Amino acid sequence: MGLGDLITEARSTETCDLDLRTTRELVELMNRQDAAVPAAVGSQAGRIAAAVDAIVDRLEAGGRLVYVGAGTSGRLAELDAYECEATFSSDPGQVVALVAGGSTASAPQQAAAEDDAEAGRRDVQAAGVGATDAVVAVSASGRTPYVLGSIEAAASAGAATAAIVCVPDSELARLVDFEIPVVVGPELLAGSTRLKAGTAQKLVLNEISTIAMIRLGKTFDNLMVDVQATNEKLRQRVHRIVTTATGASAEQVDDALAAADGNAKVAIVMLLAAVEARAARERLAAASGNVRLAAGQ
Repeated sequence: MGLGDLITEARSTETCDLDLRTTRELVELMNRQDAAVPAAVGSQAGRIAAAVDAIVDRLEAGGRLVYVGAGTSGRLAELDAYECEATFSSDPGQVVALVAGGSTASAPQQAAAEDDAEAGRRDVQAAGVGATDAVVAVSASGRTPYVLGSIEAAASAGAATAAIVCVPDSELARLVDFEIPVVVGPELLAGSTRLKAGTAQKLVLNEISTIAMIRLGKTFDNLMVDVQATNEKLRQRVHRIVTTATGASAEQVDDALAAADGNAKVAIVMLLAAVEARAARERLAAASGNVRLAAGQ
């Protein structure tokens, strides 16, 4: 099947006269098109869950979540990897992204690099991907050479592999353990997969990283208890998180956070279990960082 035969390259009959429409009509049209994306993602809930469970198994064993992608797909993957450390205090290097051409390359350089399958193999090998890692490929067409080369190398190294694609029966799907096909149909602009396909990919990436971190004990209820308080906004957020989780007074939360060196998890366990900071840290270590277990909740 050639590139022009893919559904991601097809022309939408609903959008053939874009240049003749008013701005308001275009806004409403794009909104109608985008509204179909969540349903496409929801239809793959079982596949996404299976992939997340495999990823969590690797992360619990000390492995990494490695995204590979090119163009828009690669940049979306890179954004998701970047956010994990800030939001969940994931260890540096635990969630990483390999992007065709490198993250500092210009857009034209990255676009050209996506045709280099051998570069994908080299990047995976240079990253030391192995059997304890999970590698998630992101490719709207499911046939990007850089991504295919990356997945071939990852599979050969024994890594768990998954693919987020926007076409059925893709080349990439045949190479991975877990296929996640979010088929959103033709784009508003034919072939512009930064639109619905990109939105679908971002939603799946959100689910993969967020749910994996929940399973790893990085949250308590629906609170970001592992967030890094590196600025005033985040310090205020940490204070609200500890208050919400414990019901303690503002003064008690202030004292607990001071003793915990600003660590929300430690402060929560201190207040819920009525222990000192050192004991709270010991409890968290014994519970692999899970606040609920450490606090005996």
